[in-house]
Amino acid sequence: MNTQKSATRTTAKSKATVGFTDDERAAMKEHAQELKTAARRGARAAKADGEKDVLAKIAEMAESDRVMAERVHAVIKASAPELSPKLWYGMPSYAKDGKVVCFFQSAEKFKARYATLGFSDTANLDDGAMWPTAFALTKVTAADEAKIGELVKKAVG
Repeated sequence: MNTQKSATRTTAKSKATVGFTDDERAAMKEHAQELKTAARRGARAAKADGEKDVLAKIAEMAESDRVMAERVHAVIKASAPELSPKLWYGMPSYAKDGKVVCFFQSAEKFKARYATLGFSDTANLDDGAMWPTAFALTKVTAADEAKIGELVKKAVG
């Protein structure tokens, strides 16, 4: 009985892999860990611990992202103190009644050329049949802070 295998095996590698990227899988793992941590803490500690978590995540960012995230965090806290800071898929986010309203995505997280300030579908930004829900950030100026403050107030209102 001859059990020798053919030496001419070919593997088709021409098709692109379909599925999540390594960065996306890492973000999902972070989110699962965030949910476990939140469940252990309970609702009472969520807001204070959420802010600590967000500030720690911001401190880990590359300098350019960190500077923008710190300014965005300060503007959101001042514009909508009713929002609770929390981590969401490893990103600083701000929630109302447990639902994320807006978030900051660093450029480094998904190797993008700009950071993003995004709003979820719970944000009240509706304006006709079409409106923006994410904004690219390369820096945050005083004028940008004012615009972010207005957007956040509208999103929560």
